[in-house]
Parts: sequence; C-alpha cells; structure tokens
Amino acid sequence: MARFKLTQAVAVSPWRFRAGETVADSQANAQLGDRVWNGLSASTMAPGMAPLDAEATSMKAASVYANEPAATAISGADSIG
Repeated sequence: MARFKLTQAVAVSPWRFRAGETVADSQANAQLGDRVWNGLSASTMAPGMAPLDAEATSMKAASVYANEPAATAISGADSIG
C-alpha cells in the first residue's frame, strides 16, 4: 500500500491531481475518496507528495525527492496544476 497526500498540484498525463487530494498507487490500495495513480513509483512520483504509510515512505526515500522537506501548508500557487 502506498498512499500520499498532495501538498501541490500534479499533472501527469492523462491525470491531473489537486493539492489536498490523497493519491494511491492502485485501486486495491485506495481508501474511500482517494484518487488512483496507476504506475506510481519512486521514478514517477512528483514533488509535494507527503507519504501516509510505510510503503509510501520507502517509495519517497528511493526517489529524487527523498530530501525534500515536508510541507506544513498548501499555498495558493502550489495548488494550481
């Protein structure tokens, strides 16, 4: 299970995700209200993704965003995708 809370908007064809949404790596891992990003992995993730579980934490640690500090708020500029 890998779930992330988005602190900024993400546009990955054919999907667009808004800041504040929760994204899961598969339908099987999604909870009610989550959006699904099929193909989400350490190599495809975007900045502004806050991990919500252990697998998501491992995925972020293996990505180029491993050292990105956690956002404490969602800004207006980051929420526009």
